[in-house]
Amino acid sequence: MKTVFTTGEAAKICKVSQQTIIRCFDSGQLKGFRVPGSRFRRIPRDILYKFMKDNGIPTDALESGKRKALIVDDDEELVELIVDALEADGRFETRVANNGFDAGMMVKEYHPDIIVLDVMLPDINGKEVCQRVRTDSTLDDVRIICISGMVEQDKIQDLKESGADQFLQKPFEVDQLIERICRLLDIEQLTA
Repeated sequence: MKTVFTTGEAAKICKVSQQTIIRCFDSGQLKGFRVPGSRFRRIPRDILYKFMKDNGIPTDALESGKRKALIVDDDEELVELIVDALEADGRFETRVANNGFDAGMMVKEYHPDIIVLDVMLPDINGKEVCQRVRTDSTLDDVRIICISGMVEQDKIQDLKESGADQFLQKPFEVDQLIERICRLLDIEQLTA
């Protein structure tokens, strides 16, 4: 469990902008410390918890400490495999969407840390979902891994230009996906 947060992480947990957290920090409303030799601000968990309590901010995001993953695919077996693997890991909370429309609605309300996105959805293609996520500045911190059975390099490049952080070719090992998720979210890989 994390014990110290960056202003960006604190902003995400409190569901406010990073500027708001920085203002609270600089005005002394939110205590913390600066990283020696830099201007980076850090906020200890207990102080952030108290700040949230004092300001009526729900503390569930801080208490669970889990990363949110949104799995978007219409292949039920694959979705089940991914969800089982993420939940077995213990550091993820997962939600599932079977099409692009539901994914779009969920991204806004759930604000996942990572989206595992099938490129070939029944109603909309993954490239369009990437573009929609990337045009919303409140979702700048959301990471996207696209998955698909297609192999054309130019299409993969297209996806990356549309906002996908990574691409994984189907079929793949679920462990491979978890490893990429951990790398993108900058969390340690659990070794079995």
